[in-house]
Amino acid sequence: MPEGHTIHRLAQDYAAAFAGTTVRVTSPQGKFSDAAALLDGTALHTADAHGKHLFLGFGAPGRSPAPDAFDPSLAHWVHIHLGLFGKVAFGGAPAPPPADTVRLRLANGTAYVDLRGPTTCALITHDEKRAIHDRLGPDPLRPDADPALAFARVRRSRTTIAALLMDQKVIAGVGNVYRAEVLFRHGIDPYRPGRDVTPAEWDAIWQDLVALMREGVRNNRIDTVRPEHTPEAMGRPPRVDDHGGEVYVYRRAARPCHICGGEIRTAELAARNLFWCPACQRS
Repeated sequence: MPEGHTIHRLAQDYAAAFAGTTVRVTSPQGKFSDAAALLDGTALHTADAHGKHLFLGFGAPGRSPAPDAFDPSLAHWVHIHLGLFGKVAFGGAPAPPPADTVRLRLANGTAYVDLRGPTTCALITHDEKRAIHDRLGPDPLRPDADPALAFARVRRSRTTIAALLMDQKVIAGVGNVYRAEVLFRHGIDPYRPGRDVTPAEWDAIWQDLVALMREGVRNNRIDTVRPEHTPEAMGRPPRVDDHGGEVYVYRRAARPCHICGGEIRTAELAARNLFWCPACQRS
């Protein structure tokens, strides 16, 4: 499942290609046809992301595409959650004939984008959008995020910090890669209860997530190793993996730690594979 930086990158890409333009909206698959017919010929004004949720804001039919004509409370919002199988593909105009697996296509005079296989693709109201935001934890990539709110939930929980970081009600957008990597970077045992994480440790985790995830948006991939641990600095081969990026522990089970040389461990936690270095991440 894509992590939060991917969804924020998608929001930027949707906005760059379509914001302020009148858009042709179709649903070749047919599962979003009624909503697509309502949106067809309207203007996309904004794209918003919170955690792993993407929101596309369209103006009402007949309204100006100018930014000052957009009223979020009156907008039509498309809520997208990619889930495990959702894919988004951008291309230039003219758009080719769509495949019948495309749930939602947007197109204008210069670009098109196809959405396939999302867990969620639904037309919602402003109030429904607000309710989704309200049930999510703070997102390190959003300017309105409050890390103290997340820590208030962490510090009163006996649940492991590794599980809490994956709980979207605690902190939104962090997935399996960022979870494993940020705990390694701060030497924190993933099995430590949330209530035993200190305020200073939480502040360091949060600030690190903000920096790492912003870099993920810029580069469209996850890199978590510090400059002194890159392949060039250490004289080691670069990582070869479908997920790309240089990491310390994620998907490196049974391989030597870049720092101590010990064996990276893996185990299932919260229905996902956890990766950590027992020597570097002591209790």
